[in-house]
Amino acid sequence: MEEITLSVEARGDRGKGAARRLRRAGKVPAVFYGPKNTATPIAVDRKDFAAHVASLEGSHLIRFESPVADLQRRVALVREVQQHPVTGGILHVDFYEVDLTRRLRVTVPLHFIGRAKGLADGGILQPILREMEVECLPGDIPQYIEVDVTALAIHDAVHLADVPMPVNVSAVVETNEAVVTVLPPTVEEVKVAAAGESAVGEGEATPAAGDAKDAKESGKG
Repeated sequence: MEEITLSVEARGDRGKGAARRLRRAGKVPAVFYGPKNTATPIAVDRKDFAAHVASLEGSHLIRFESPVADLQRRVALVREVQQHPVTGGILHVDFYEVDLTRRLRVTVPLHFIGRAKGLADGGILQPILREMEVECLPGDIPQYIEVDVTALAIHDAVHLADVPMPVNVSAVVETNEAVVTVLPPTVEEVKVAAAGESAVGEGEATPAAGDAKDAKESGKG
């Protein structure tokens, strides 16, 4: 996996006021922590993070560049990104330090490739999961995992245990749930049937209205 280099700096002041000042200065407050170190408050450039990290899909190794010796060349994964609920702006980032020699669990996006043969019969491709958990060394984290749906007919499905894993990567499968399936075109059929019933109902109402008119005229006579 390709590493991403990111400039970080230590920050001393903590709290909401300090965080707001950082954001006004174009920086994002963050924290760096791991199994062997306590949480260290840091800051990253907002534009730099947005351009090189936030826009990427999946998990990526991040190598710190910093004038602070304790941060220089440390390696981390982004554990969490907090965003503003309205503007979507980045408010805070959690960086988790990783040991390059130890396997870890991460969530990897799924990419569905091919055209399911069930689509030719009117089926509907229905992804159920968009990502899956895997275990591997940090350097072997895949950007995404491909799931071939070409052979799927209507009612067929690919399950977690069926997804081929890249070299040195293991799936973490606690329940063998379906990843993607092909649904029958039942929704379309129900709509067509409902429309037909409505048309029949409207057609039956016409003579009833005519009968009422005839009855009214007979009464006059």
